[in-house]
Amino acid sequence: MLRSESRNTARFWLSPAMPGLSLLQADFTAHDYAPHSHDALVVAVTEMGGAEFTSRGCTEEARENVLLVFNPGEPHSGRMARSRRWRYRSLYLDQAALAGIGRLVGVEAAPYFNANLYRDAGLIDAFLRLHAVLEGEGGGAGLEGQELLAECFGLLLRRHGSRREHAIAGDPRDEKLFRRLVTVMHDRHAERLVLQDLADIAGLTPFQLIRLFRKMSGLTPHAYLTQIRLAVALDLLKARRPIAEAALAAGFFDQSALNRHCRRALGITPRQYMVAQAARNFCQ
Repeated sequence: MLRSESRNTARFWLSPAMPGLSLLQADFTAHDYAPHSHDALVVAVTEMGGAEFTSRGCTEEARENVLLVFNPGEPHSGRMARSRRWRYRSLYLDQAALAGIGRLVGVEAAPYFNANLYRDAGLIDAFLRLHAVLEGEGGGAGLEGQELLAECFGLLLRRHGSRREHAIAGDPRDEKLFRRLVTVMHDRHAERLVLQDLADIAGLTPFQLIRLFRKMSGLTPHAYLTQIRLAVALDLLKARRPIAEAALAAGFFDQSALNRHCRRALGITPRQYMVAQAARNFCQ
């Protein structure tokens, strides 16, 4: 589905070429992405202009000569900065899609990517072609689409993937405490949680709680809870629940709040997400 707002357009859809693969084509003149992460591997290529993005404590530029890659669960944010326009294409691969890619290229698990930005002209051109084919007639479900999926991701994994553990083992006490707090957030996502509530549960000061979340996830407690609520809302929308109902059930104040957070994290509206899901169900 295509959306136009404040000179921004975005089209989001689910690919029939592979379960768990979704795609975005966006053309932005004024848009900021709040700090967020995806439960998916993200690969993005810029067609025109660019934007700044921040990840791993560094700020870099998305331009036509770089390929962007974000590991599942890796926090990042973005803003237009000096650019007046940013037209780009991105692919999102959840666990089902990553398993499918693994079967295509012959690996058991997708490697971790040690950088977010790669200057690889051949690979950029290949992903632009892949995205265009997945957008075209048939959605890339035929032989050409499968070949391009195998070729593009095979090259990406071979050239830039790493089998090295992506994180140094942290303090097991912090990990245990963090998992406990995340469980509380999942269980109580629809409640009006405040910072002191979570701090009391953890036996920490609010300042210590914020530091723990930044250390373990790269996000603040509020941003992490918003991610949980957004995931819950999207699951409800996938089940064809009304947007307003999904917003309240997920813990957002109202439908407008869900719309705002969905655009800031994903670049699309909840209605676009619903339309894409309905299109996938119709084609199956």
